[in-house]
Parts: sequence; structure tokens; C-alpha cells
Amino acid sequence: MAEVFLAPPSPAQNPTGSLRGVVQDASRARVPGATITAHAVESSSIGREATADDRGEFRMDDLPSGTYRVVVKAKGFAEASSEVNIIVSFVREMTVTLSPAAVQETVNVQAQASSIATEPIDTSSAIHGGAVMAQDLRTIPLAARSFANIAYLVPGTEPVEPSDPTKARITAVSTGGSSGLNNELSVDGGDNSDDWIGGFLQNFSPDDIQEFAFRTAQMDADTGRTTAGSVVITTKRGTNAWHGDMAFYDRDAALNARFPIDNPAPNPKQPFSRQNYVGGVGGPVVKGKVWFFSSVEYVHEDASIAYSPASLAQFNALAQLAVQGLVSVNGTTVTSIPVPTSVSVPFRDYLATTRFDWAQSTRSQWFLRAAIDNYITRNALVQQATLPSTGAESHNNYMNMVISNQFTFSPTWLGSFVFDASALHLTEARNSDLGFALAFPFSSTSSTISGLETFGDNQFVTAITAFPILRNQEKYQFRYDVSHATGRHAPRFGFDFIHEPVLSGALTANAETLVTFPQDPISYLTNPAQFTQDLIAGSVFTPARDGSFSQNFQRLGLYAEDSWRVSSRFTVNYGLRYDTTFGLFIAEGRSQLQNPTLLALEALQIPLVNGAPHDFRKAFAPRIGIAYSPGRSGSTVFRAGFGLFFNDLAQNGWVTAFQAVNSVHAVDTGAIIDSRYKTPYAVHATAGFEHAFNSKWMMSADYTHEEGNHGYRRYDYTAGLNLFSPDPNNQDLVSDVSVFRSDNRSSYNGLMLHLQGNVSRRFNLVANYMVSRAETWGCVLGELFDYVNGVCDPLNPFGKGDYGPSGEDVTHRFVLAGTLHVPGGFELTTLTQAEGARPFTITTSDNSNRISVNGVPTTLDEFRGTPYIQADMRVSRPINFHERWSVIPFIEFFNLFNRNNPGANFVTNIAALPVSASNIASGNVTQICTNAACTSTQPIASLNQLRVPGGALGDFFGPGTTVGIPFAAQVGVRVTF
Repeated sequence: MAEVFLAPPSPAQNPTGSLRGVVQDASRARVPGATITAHAVESSSIGREATADDRGEFRMDDLPSGTYRVVVKAKGFAEASSEVNIIVSFVREMTVTLSPAAVQETVNVQAQASSIATEPIDTSSAIHGGAVMAQDLRTIPLAARSFANIAYLVPGTEPVEPSDPTKARITAVSTGGSSGLNNELSVDGGDNSDDWIGGFLQNFSPDDIQEFAFRTAQMDADTGRTTAGSVVITTKRGTNAWHGDMAFYDRDAALNARFPIDNPAPNPKQPFSRQNYVGGVGGPVVKGKVWFFSSVEYVHEDASIAYSPASLAQFNALAQLAVQGLVSVNGTTVTSIPVPTSVSVPFRDYLATTRFDWAQSTRSQWFLRAAIDNYITRNALVQQATLPSTGAESHNNYMNMVISNQFTFSPTWLGSFVFDASALHLTEARNSDLGFALAFPFSSTSSTISGLETFGDNQFVTAITAFPILRNQEKYQFRYDVSHATGRHAPRFGFDFIHEPVLSGALTANAETLVTFPQDPISYLTNPAQFTQDLIAGSVFTPARDGSFSQNFQRLGLYAEDSWRVSSRFTVNYGLRYDTTFGLFIAEGRSQLQNPTLLALEALQIPLVNGAPHDFRKAFAPRIGIAYSPGRSGSTVFRAGFGLFFNDLAQNGWVTAFQAVNSVHAVDTGAIIDSRYKTPYAVHATAGFEHAFNSKWMMSADYTHEEGNHGYRRYDYTAGLNLFSPDPNNQDLVSDVSVFRSDNRSSYNGLMLHLQGNVSRRFNLVANYMVSRAETWGCVLGELFDYVNGVCDPLNPFGKGDYGPSGEDVTHRFVLAGTLHVPGGFELTTLTQAEGARPFTITTSDNSNRISVNGVPTTLDEFRGTPYIQADMRVSRPINFHERWSVIPFIEFFNLFNRNNPGANFVTNIAALPVSASNIASGNVTQICTNAACTSTQPIASLNQLRVPGGALGDFFGPGTTVGIPFAAQVGVRVTF
């Protein structure tokens, strides 16, 4: 485990780092006017030159990450040189001590990185975060081979489930108590944020990544469009030496333990196999001038859903009802329903990246990088409590291209240009088109987040949101940054313009009948007449309509900032950023003034919403941070900072409002956006310190406070209940209305402790501990910024019990990672995580409110799941030969102790709890059933009695992270040269 850097990263969204230092003589007197040159070791055409100022200080910004040969020359002194490793988004500190001419020189590079436990302390930045290197992506065990997983090494991060079925296997990382979808993401300087739901737009193979920085709080002004943190990634590039690697990973059911939640005994063990084929090569096209690197990864997975005995019993009961001819809706009769013991969920994924770097001159460097991700998942969305008919075939195509140039105008002026183009095309094709779907209570669990349908057509609608059957996204970015480094100041300024001509798609809009039953199929076997009655009573028909939506908008960001070195020990970073959008609320070329719901409200003189929302023009975001390093050693630094961060991510929650303005829609969706819209923002206030005890041990403590403002919420008004016409004669004309407002508030407080060190020559480690609290307003879901929280009572939106923990509120979290070199040349690497239980809410049967227990209403996210503990380990034995070649066979173990980790994945609807029908109808739980017939009950004395496992999340979001997998082993081999 070679290099994991966990110091606060510094400048820029760009995938570059900085070099800063002082030149002195043997008496520590500063040497002004010294010339400093830095050239990349493996591509000497890439380099920079600087001159020390009158205090002997120098700085070089925007250096592409890599190893540089630094040479320092000054009149009357011997030349000094050393190799220095530049890390993406970090400022590397140097102290250069020159000796008289003809005397051997020395160069001291502070905290030069050599292992996971060697910390490069950055004494000039107030940012909290860290950086992770390619070596760690290769050596740390990654259960899903998602490069984001390794970000857990950075203090202040935590895993979350993949949040979007349209982006399989892209794991999110939470910061600040949010879902991680509100983090800003860039790859090679190009925007990689999904403007539909947030998070990564395109996935990349871990073997494509050279390094990435994760900044968890208090970014500089060059970073925008985030209310949490940011991720800065740089991909691998070619050098003058040919290099590459090949790898093979294999996992099979024989190496996996049984998953007791979804695959309990005595069922046959759930089938599973996955192979990853990885290869990459890089080298010179024209030595010293043009280089290339190209890689590809193919994933061949055959997962499955193995039904539990409880699910099979319900499915077989439904099949018997069908044999009796009772499953008949709208003239369509189903007389046979196959019930398999398991459902295959094959997944095929192709990821490829090619990059060319060109040193046009010593002043101008270019690169071009193109990447694709193409995958197909069959039987996606099939869950433990749903039959194969509810599945779909998901097919996604992602493409991305970045062109970048760095031009040195002078030794102190540098310009950086980025053009980024990306495209996404998704289709979801349903497995069945019967024209109806049946929904039973046992399917309404945490395992059926794809919808409530047990059998029939999947409507892609959940109690929380609707996700699309079609997605298209085109994005073009133009970014230019200028930096100037001279004297005590290092100012930067620039702009970032994003044109998104296509952000479109469609929700399911076919004619459909959904039948919701109050009882499960087994209950109807003894009373088929009741089944027929409930089938008629529970049928809701939705006519066909146009489910499409489309936007065409632009984003603009402007910033200016400065790093002012007040003294050699005290630095002030300050700046101002401005962000705005153009056309964010225009859909299908129309504004909300053409929304039929708004027109109806105006005609009825109901002052619920006044006019149309407009692009927010007041998103001015000041940033300031200080860093103070007492003494001369540079072994301690104190940091503090304050900043505002704006981000307008909500399209996935507002889609019905965007649909409504489309004049071809036959049905009014009844959704509008409040005209008083304001872009959500977060206030970050941070403080902390780092201290290196010696060359082997370092620790840090960082505190973060984030205050959220203008988060998104949905107000559902019901005609005749809380929505009335001033004219009683017109009340029959009033329809239900959903209003989206930006008035939510939230808070996050977290203390992050970090320790790392080289225990001995054979062992190094990283340990993180976080204690935190994240809270927000909501009804049945509590999320910070990145989701549209619901309001229980629109007339009392900040009611008692509506404020509580966010869904990612983890009060305690501990991470241990390290490498042990044992006799025989073996290496043991571990990534172990432990965290407190996550919250969840149990809702009434119609998902409109929270339940009561013994007559007392429960509060938002009052229930807690189970603590999460998982230890992963990798055992490898490198075999080196022919100088540069190595073969590394390995075996990886995940969840080494086979702990059952259901996380917060418990039943979240009262209808699926083992309680009486009267309790379900009232929404008030007083007793829990102790047998299947509910003839025996037990009084509720603790909320934990209602903690009923809800099944696993399945594979359509990708392998879970907070719902841990059972014990699994993976074998493989890697060849490098």
C-alpha cells in the first residue's frame, strides 16, 4: 500500500498540484533570486520554472501530478536537486538548503510520501480532505471494484447505497450527512456530475485512475455546484517508458457464504459468479513529445435473486388463484403464473479509456482523453418479494471526452483550458406488458424500492419518487483558469461555462391498472370471493399520456481567489465565487406560466403560487480560510475556514412539474414549482489541526459545521382537506396539487480524528474515527439537499416530530486500513469499517405519514437499524523478475467474519409488519403478532420490536455497501511491467 495522502488538499478543481518552498543557506538565511526548475521525471518536456522572491520563497501552481526532478541554482552556491512527488490538489512544501559552491548540496522535502503512513502536511490550506493513489486502488480489497470505495480512507466520509438504478455500480460516498449526490465531481478537470439525480455521471475502472482527491469541506472559490464536498480525479497517462498491467478477478458462489436475509436455508444456495478482465498499456508515441495510455475492463457477472420460503409461499398462493381464473383485469385473464426458485440477473459491462498527452513546447502541454461505459442488466428491478414479470432490461451508454491545455505565459503566469463533452443514453424495457400490475402488502418492504408491484408491469414508481424509462443527457463544458504566483500572493481567477442542450427522458406513461390488495395471497386462498371483491375495489386506472420531459439550460460560474502568505508560518486563502443558471425552469421550451395547474389556480383565485420561478441571480459565495504553522519545523498546522456553497440539484424530484408544461400532455400532473425559488446553499465553518510527531507518526483532528438553507421540499395539497376555493361554488373544480418549494433547513456537526504511522518497517496503518450528527426536516424521509423531502401537513410544514436525523446520520464511524509485510514475501492488506446504526422511518399503509406506537406519534427517522461492521482482507505474494516485471497472485476476503449487516434495511411500511389488521388500518401499533395467523400477540414495549428485516436491496443498484454482503472470497492475478 504505497501512497495514501490524508492531508487537506489545496488548490483547484483541476487535476493538478502545487509546489511551494523556501531557499536558504546553511545558516538558515534566505536566498533571494534563486532559479527553481521542475521537470517530470518520465516526460522531461513537462516542466516549470520559478524565481525565489526577496524572502527566498517560490511557488509553482497547476503542476500535473507525478514525480518531478527539482533543480535549484543560485549565484555562489552549488546546484541542488531532488525528486519530489506532486499530488493532485495538494501543495507540496520544500525546504532547500544550499551549500557554498563545490560543496555537496542538500534538499529537504517536508513529509515526502513513501507509504500509507507518511503524511505530507500542507501548511497553506484550510481544506479538509485527502488524496488516494493508484497503488492503493490496486492493493486495497474493493468488494465491488468501485474506486469510490477507497475514499473511505479519507476522514469525514462514509459509504451509502448506490442511489440511482440508471447508473449501476457507481458507488456514492457521503459527506456532511448527505447521500453524496450533492458532491461536485470532476475527471481530468472535466465536469462528471449527473445533473438529473447527482453523483458520478460516468463510471471509470479503478485501473484508469492515477489518483484522486476527496475534499470533504471548505473548498477554495474555484469549486462550485456543491453543498457538501468535491472529488478531483486524474487518469493515468503515458510516459517515456513502456508500462502497463493485466489483471483477472474471479468470484463464484462456491467462495461466498449464504445470504441469510434473501437466501435462507433450506433453499438452494443462491447462484453467483463474476469475472473482471482488466488490461492497460502506456508509453511514448514520440519519445519526449507524445505519449498515450489506454485501458479496458470487462465485467461478466451472473447474479441472481433466490426467493425465501416466505416469498415462495406467497407466490405459489397467487399462482393458485390464477389457476382458478381469478386474476383477470380489464378483460385480460392470466391463468398461469410461473414461480421460479431464483431469477438470474446477468450484468455485462465494458469500460474503456484512451489518453494522449502532447508536449507542444516547454510552455504548452495538451492532452486528449476519451472514455466509454456500456452495460446491460437483464431482469433488473426484480426483488426478493417480486416476480420476474416486474423486472426490466436496463441498457446504458456513457461517453466522455476531455481536451485540455496548459500554457505558461511567463514564469509567474499560467493559463489552463478545459473542454469537456459527455453523453448518456439509457433505456429501461419492461419484462411484461399486461396492462396491469398486482401489489400485495408483503411486497411493500425495504427490498422493493423499485416499486410495490408483486406481479405484472413495473410502473417504475415508488413511494418516494419515480425514475425514468428513458434518459438522455448531453453536456459541453468550457473552463479557463489563470493563476499567478509571485511574492506573497498566488491569485487565481477563471470561469466555468456548461451548456446542456439535452437533459431529457420519459417516465412510464402507458395506460395501466394498478390493483392494491389489503391482504396477501395466502389469505385469499380460503376466501377467493374476497379476492375478487378486493381486486375490483383496489383497481386504479391511469390513462395513457406523454411521459416525456426535456430541458435545455446553461450554467455559469465565475471566481477569483488569492493565497496570501502573510508570513512563512501564516497563510490566508480568500475568494469569491458566483454561480447562476439560464433556463433551469424552462421545459419543452415553455415556462411555468403555461402550466395548466397554475392557470387553474389563478382562475379559481387560489393564491397558492404566484407566477413562475426564475433562475436565481444572488448566489454569491465568499470563502476564507487560514493556516498557521508555529515554529520552524513545519510539523504542526492549525486551520480554520468559512464559506458558502450553492447547488441547484433537483431535476429528478421536479420532473412532474417539467412534464406539466408540455402542451401535448393529455393529463395535468398537478405539480408546480414555487415562484419564490432560491438556490439551496450550505454554510461551512471548519477548524482543525495536524501534527507530525516524527517521521513515522502523524495525527489530526478536524471539526466541521454545515448549516443547510433552502433545501427542497414537496407540499401535497388535497382538495377539500387543506385546499379550498374562496368561492364555495367552485370547490368541485379544485384538484389536488403538489408544490415544490425551497424552504428546508438542515444541520451537520462532525468531529474527525485521524492517526497514521509506520509501526515498523513491516507494518503501516491508517485509523479514522468520526462522531457526527446530521438533522433535517421531513415527513417519511430525511435527506440533506439532494432529495425532495416531503411535508406531512402542508399547513404546518415545520410540525412537531418532522425534524430528525437524515437518512445518512451515522453518529459513530471507525475505519482501519493497513498493510503488513510478513516473512516469505507475503503482504496482508485490510480495510475494516465499523459504524453505528442508521435511521429509518415506518410509515402508514399509504406512505403518507409516520406511524404511532401506543398512541404516540413517532418522529422522523426515530427507528434505528443495526450497527455495521465489516472486515475485508487481501493476501498477495508479489513475484518480481526481469527488473520491471512482476506477477502478483492474490486472494481477497470480504466480510471476513461473516457478520450479518442489514444496515437500516428493515420493513418501512406498517402493512408489511406482523401486526393486526386494525393496527394497520389505524396506523397505530399497540401489539405485535407472535404467530402467522396473528391469533397470539405481544404488547409493544420497545420500538426495537418493530425492527423486522426487509430483505436485501438486490443487484439493480449494484452491490450494496451499507447493507453488507455475506462472507465472500475473490481470487485473481495481476501482471505489471
